[in-house]
Amino acid sequence: MRVSSKTIAVVSVFAALHAVLYLWSVDLWRSWSIYLEPIEGVILGPWVGFASAFVGSLVARFVKPSDVWMFGVIAEPVGVMVCGFIVKKQWQPVLAIYALMLGSYFIHPFGRQLPLWAILDILVALVLIFPVALLCGKLSEEDSSILPLTVPLIAFIGTVTDALTRVFLLIPLDFYTVLGWSTETVYNAFILGAANSFIEDILVIIVSAMIGAPLIAALRKIPELKQPLS
Repeated sequence: MRVSSKTIAVVSVFAALHAVLYLWSVDLWRSWSIYLEPIEGVILGPWVGFASAFVGSLVARFVKPSDVWMFGVIAEPVGVMVCGFIVKKQWQPVLAIYALMLGSYFIHPFGRQLPLWAILDILVALVLIFPVALLCGKLSEEDSSILPLTVPLIAFIGTVTDALTRVFLLIPLDFYTVLGWSTETVYNAFILGAANSFIEDILVIIVSAMIGAPLIAALRKIPELKQPLS
């Protein structure tokens, strides 16, 4: 597949933005890059978006190392990829990702001990995957009128997928043993992280409606910029 210089430039810009947003982040739960993830997915598509987010998150953790670097490097690209699938009306791979990760979580003994309310946003996102993909089917190249509705919904699913991936790494894949965390530490971190994730969900929806949707609408007016790129 031939990749144009314009595509490379766009991907490079998004990867750089992804890294910068992480580096600018204060101690606010995950990373400010979560506000960029839905835009990356909608503009770049699932595969190019995944690559851009992976490069950006990897560079960011290289510049600013963290003991839990592997969570962001894996979760952020997956969140972007899911946004790309949704905007392309490809709900099947998204459901497959949720089936794998949620199924593994509930099969794991530790997952069954944790309160269900802590993954309530993940369950809501699971229900929304199919209808939001159908809604994206009504999003034509010429009409951007439903972007203020679709972009926040896509952003919510992508942000929650980011969180689900971190849960999948932490519990079903037993990354907490690699980190040397006790089960009590995991429980406390999970409960606190769940509460923070709910706040993040609301913030992402607001930012996506106020900034994300208008930005994507403006970028859609550029004839040379095919969307999504992959």
